[in-house]
Amino acid sequence: MRLSRYFLPVLKENPSEAQIVSHRLMLRAGMIRQQAAGIYSWLPLGYRVLKRIEQIVHEEQVRAGHIPLLMPTLQSADLWRESGRYDDYGEEMLRIKDRHKRDLLYGPTNEEMITDIFRAHVGSYKDLPLTLYHIQWKFRDEIRPRFGVMRGREFLMKDGYNFDIDKDAALHAYNRHMVSYLRTYERMGLTAIPMRADSGPIGGDDTHEFLVLAQTGESEVFYDDRVTQLKLGGRAVDYDNWDEVAGVCTEFTTLYARTDETHDAALFEQIPEAHRKVGRGIEVGQIFYFGTKYSEPMGATVVNDKGERVPVHMGSHGIGVSRLLGAIIEASHDDKGIIWPEGVTPFPVGIVNLKQGDGAADVACDSLYAALTTQGLEPLYDDRNERAGAKFATMDLIGLPWRITVGPRGLEKGVVELTSRRTGESEEMSPEAAVARLVQIYAAHR
Repeated sequence: MRLSRYFLPVLKENPSEAQIVSHRLMLRAGMIRQQAAGIYSWLPLGYRVLKRIEQIVHEEQVRAGHIPLLMPTLQSADLWRESGRYDDYGEEMLRIKDRHKRDLLYGPTNEEMITDIFRAHVGSYKDLPLTLYHIQWKFRDEIRPRFGVMRGREFLMKDGYNFDIDKDAALHAYNRHMVSYLRTYERMGLTAIPMRADSGPIGGDDTHEFLVLAQTGESEVFYDDRVTQLKLGGRAVDYDNWDEVAGVCTEFTTLYARTDETHDAALFEQIPEAHRKVGRGIEVGQIFYFGTKYSEPMGATVVNDKGERVPVHMGSHGIGVSRLLGAIIEASHDDKGIIWPEGVTPFPVGIVNLKQGDGAADVACDSLYAALTTQGLEPLYDDRNERAGAKFATMDLIGLPWRITVGPRGLEKGVVELTSRRTGESEEMSPEAAVARLVQIYAAHR
């Protein structure tokens, strides 16, 4: 993409309404525009990142054996009355009537609707286990929407629902989701700690939240700092192997890590003082096992291997897709702007032409652009007639992980400059070597 033809409305000044770093930088980098309190348009740069995050979530869900579908944003109030949950959400739920005076709601979550789909089509234990998920816009009418996409009213969320014959099978689904989420966050460059949490109005006794440590987090967290060193890395996990999956979950949940709602001061004091930490965290996902909370009142049953009709055991599992953008920025930025991890960056690399209009520089940039695009690494080429300082400032603000700087002096020596946004380190090399280096770097993130 050539920047002269792109829509990137960057701001030079910090917006007065932005209270936290991610909100400020998303506005300044031209990623979002507020349309109403807690409701945003996603401008081209922000939309690219949103789609990259969504794709990673999809890939890891499918890897774990989960099946995508798509449910509508509007739901019938009758389903929620059937589950007994219509009044639990209070004023957070946006309730509306259609022209026929039928009660509808803009879905904050989809337990009722997915249970209705299940009961209409599944009747035998032979069709289990089954996990369905979708990525869809949700609405919760927050009393004080703030912090940009971190606490908005409209948000994009992945929510998945498992259906199993008994509790043991459902807890394997719970564990499977935990492992898939750990891999999802790692691919985005995040350390997201699974913490014992409170289930809230969704219900259930078994639940973990995934929190990214950040000073602006809404939750106070208590943890053993050794948990931040745990990584899945590139290890293969067989999601059908109950013991293997449970073993990974044990590894990541044995060390103390809890939100303030479930904090146990006595257990916390048993941690060696050097590893005992208190901080704040941003919630980016949560998994629940709630048994037959919805299947019993809504008649979601199957015939088991004994010929008996029994309610299925269920769980729900959510990832805040749009919220993740804010969390990644909160965890990865400096005073110049955003620093995108390679896994979610809107463009893999930026090309800066130091002397637009210079024949050799223009040809070299065009060649780099074509070579990178051929390798599946679409660059953002700053071909504007701007000062070099302004071009560098824009690249630093929008946070692309790598920058190739092309100028007449370097080309006289046959080199360009490859710069890491994270470390600031630069290295001179031939254009061909710069392309090869980037291909190697991004191969590890696919």
